[in-house]
Amino acid sequence: MPIKKGIFMNKAQFIAVLMPHFNDSKKDATHAVDIVFDSVTRAVSKGDEVNIAGFGKFKKVHKKARTARNPFTGDPVKVKAKSVPRFVAGKELKEIINGDRKQDAAPKPAVAAPKKAAAKKAPKKAAKKVAKKAPKKAAKKVAKKAPKKAVKKAVKKRR
Repeated sequence: MPIKKGIFMNKAQFIAVLMPHFNDSKKDATHAVDIVFDSVTRAVSKGDEVNIAGFGKFKKVHKKARTARNPFTGDPVKVKAKSVPRFVAGKELKEIINGDRKQDAAPKPAVAAPKKAAAKKAPKKAAKKVAKKAPKKAAKKVAKKAPKKAVKKAVKKRR
């Protein structure tokens, strides 16, 4: 799914980009993305730094309490101390974005492994059972309906 210039990539688009690497399984790609986001969130909320070499660093920053100004009235407003997440881009990411370095080719999706033969036999057996039962059920339905139709036609002819 291509991303248009000037448009942000959301989580669904990110998952769509990863799906070919998970044998086109949206469930597996979503699970992988959720695990990564959850791991980063938990580590940063504890105060740990998550450093991904070449990409960047996620960290927790504490902001002190301060006095700010209301932009409409100009009155001073007290702002409480709080912690916020911060991302600092790594050297390689900065160089690629600035055009100082060429980005490597995107990794190719893994080739799908052939499915096991045992998994294919089960549906065939089930299909054969259904095929054997289907004519019997259809014949019974036709047999039940046939006398009723014949009676209705005979009644119509008499009138």
